[in-house]
Amino acid sequence: MALNDNKMNKQDTQKRILMATLLSFAFFIAYDFLYVQPQAIQQEQVFQAAQSKTANTKPQTTNPNTAAPQIVSQQTQANNAPLTSDADTSEIISTITTKNNIIEIDSLGRIAQVTLLKKQYVDEDGSQIKLFNENQLRALEVRFSNRTLNDEAFKNKVTASSKTLNALNGEVKLTLTQKLSNTTLIKNLTIYPDGHYSLEVIVPNDEPFFITPGFRPDVLADMYADHGALLALNDGTLNIMEDEDFETTTTFTGVQIASAFDRYYASVLYNTIDSLELSVMPDTNNNPQIFIHGKNRLTLNGYMGPKNYNDLTALDPKLSTVIEYGWFTFIAKPMFQMLQFIQSYVGNWGWTIVLVTILIKTILYPLAYKGMVSMNRLKELSPQVKKLQEKYKDDKQKASMHMMELYKKEGANPMGGCLPILLQIPVFFAIYRVLLNAIELKGSEWIWWIEDLSLMDPYYVLPILMGATMFIQQKITPNQMQDEMQKKMFMMLPVIFTFFFLWFPAGLTLYWFMNNLFTVAQQYYVNRIFAKAKVARHKEHEEKSHTKAHNKK
Repeated sequence: MALNDNKMNKQDTQKRILMATLLSFAFFIAYDFLYVQPQAIQQEQVFQAAQSKTANTKPQTTNPNTAAPQIVSQQTQANNAPLTSDADTSEIISTITTKNNIIEIDSLGRIAQVTLLKKQYVDEDGSQIKLFNENQLRALEVRFSNRTLNDEAFKNKVTASSKTLNALNGEVKLTLTQKLSNTTLIKNLTIYPDGHYSLEVIVPNDEPFFITPGFRPDVLADMYADHGALLALNDGTLNIMEDEDFETTTTFTGVQIASAFDRYYASVLYNTIDSLELSVMPDTNNNPQIFIHGKNRLTLNGYMGPKNYNDLTALDPKLSTVIEYGWFTFIAKPMFQMLQFIQSYVGNWGWTIVLVTILIKTILYPLAYKGMVSMNRLKELSPQVKKLQEKYKDDKQKASMHMMELYKKEGANPMGGCLPILLQIPVFFAIYRVLLNAIELKGSEWIWWIEDLSLMDPYYVLPILMGATMFIQQKITPNQMQDEMQKKMFMMLPVIFTFFFLWFPAGLTLYWFMNNLFTVAQQYYVNRIFAKAKVARHKEHEEKSHTKAHNKK
């Protein structure tokens, strides 16, 4: 009896899971709109205010006394008092122009700024995107384990072999030299037309040193995508350390790729032939900072820019690991590759999203069909179930037993509508993360009013269509909700989702709209089939009854 009672409860569980899934996602969206976005705006205002205050003052360097990770040099002690460099770090000593970016080198031999040149990489003001903020850890900053030498390095200017270089038509070479009391720091850079570079760091006299890819690009960081530091190891595993959540200095060996990244952009140092040893240490805000260990000579490759799949894999196929999609990466990566493949033939990301949505709905149709048929069957049986519940309202075990007998007799499964939907959720979230993280959508047009699929629909057409199809889907989808509060909440979901999707990227909204549209079509088709089958069953039942009555006569 207990077993039957447990089976009876599965039907209620089905409804709760479906409601919980929809309401959780609604909360997820609401949290971003009402909390995360206002927080981001407030932080940006604070940052802009700080920038305006310091615009006419000499900027500080990052703290050199917290330079060397303590686990490497016990003599180095943390000191939170920031020191000002004698070198004018606002001075740009070399500027390199490539086809994809402009790289500026400051007087300490660090990459002060990278400006992206492709037309799609513009900010809200129409200016070309700059990857870095001024007062952050800068790429190619070198720190020494020897505290005295480290202090000296932050006070002496670096000299550059060339003040301006043009890499538009071929690779160029730049040497950065810093003469110190008992050694000389040399950085030999080769910059290529696509904007990536190779680097050789030379420090004679066996002085241990550390070099960093810098703090992550600060263009777009939000709750939907991870941002912080990513390490790819020889064994294929990834270590991801998120901003504001890293507290203890940790050393890693066997590292091939070190990336400091936000949602769309990354600063990467890598060597996929020789393993790297590095330490990751927290800054004052518990953000991860990467320092690669070196002694005498260190050879690396570097990249700073969009996490564009084609660009990264052209440099090294292993760099595709820099693009990470969270929990559903194992589904999302092949899904993105499918998107990329179809887009290479279609030539338009909007139509690619439409075709991929149709393809996914077609592949998952057998699952969706089973779920839809099961829900129709359960709705058909709901009057009989209600009668049984009323008849045995004082004996739940008997009610459960008779309900399970009814389901068995009619070939219905209380969980039949829920399981197919649950199996589709990983696929849905995977493509959701792909479309949210794909830098390829930036600047991509679809139809005349959608000029950038990575931005919101300026006329709100797609969100309204999405909400309308969601409402229609609700109307034609069978449900057995008895609770009035649940019914009201369920009816409000299209309005809630439409409101929040007003600000979502157009590419993601397009996917959701197309998904809803084809779900409506599939549900309508299944409903028609089920209605015809119901009429046929009813007709067959009448014929049997008529025959039985005739035989009695």
